[in-house]
Amino acid sequence: MTGKQKRHLRAMGSLLEPIVQVGKLGVVETVIITAREAIGPRELIKVKVLTNCPQEPAEVMEILADRLAAELVQVIGRSGLLFKRNVDKPKIELP
Repeated sequence: MTGKQKRHLRAMGSLLEPIVQVGKLGVVETVIITAREAIGPRELIKVKVLTNCPQEPAEVMEILADRLAAELVQVIGRSGLLFKRNVDKPKIELP
């Protein structure tokens, strides 16, 4: 993914509300299932890592990106953006 494409996704992500929250249990199977269901139709999701999570936000986002086969766009503070192209019905047009 190019820098221009990431900038485009970051701009879109600034308007999003967090869809997935990771809490005190960390990245468990239910969080992965929820994220997978959310990223499928949306392509771009924002994830919030709560303060009681035992893992660091960057680590959580890397794990989720790996498990979802998604692209990690950005991690700022306790929030991050994940992108995964929907091959059947793409919604987001990348530059």
